[in-house]
Amino acid sequence: MRVLIVESDAALGRVWQRHLERHGMFVRLEHDQQGALEALGETRCDLMVLDLILTRSSAFAIADEAERRFPGVPILFVSKTSFFSDGSVFGLCANARAFVSTDTPPDDLTAMVEHYARSG
Repeated sequence: MRVLIVESDAALGRVWQRHLERHGMFVRLEHDQQGALEALGETRCDLMVLDLILTRSSAFAIADEAERRFPGVPILFVSKTSFFSDGSVFGLCANARAFVSTDTPPDDLTAMVEHYARSG
């Protein structure tokens, strides 16, 4: 399974990356829109973990490009804020499968990645 993580906080992204890799997944970590778009152009991803509030980047532009390249690719949105906690992210991105806090335990994030990647 190939997972693309797009997270501005490099340390947090590395924690998630290492945890998913220990569970047998191939993980590419990017920190901004430019890196994410390059990754999407180079390798298919089966699921994306995408921070909604990226530094100097647009999470929705990344999500749109992922959908264009890989129709139906599941996206797990994460955020430090509660701004989208009303569920509005699901109306803004057809591929959104979950919206969780960045402090979600890595085991829980891994379980969600496994579940949504399988259910495609």
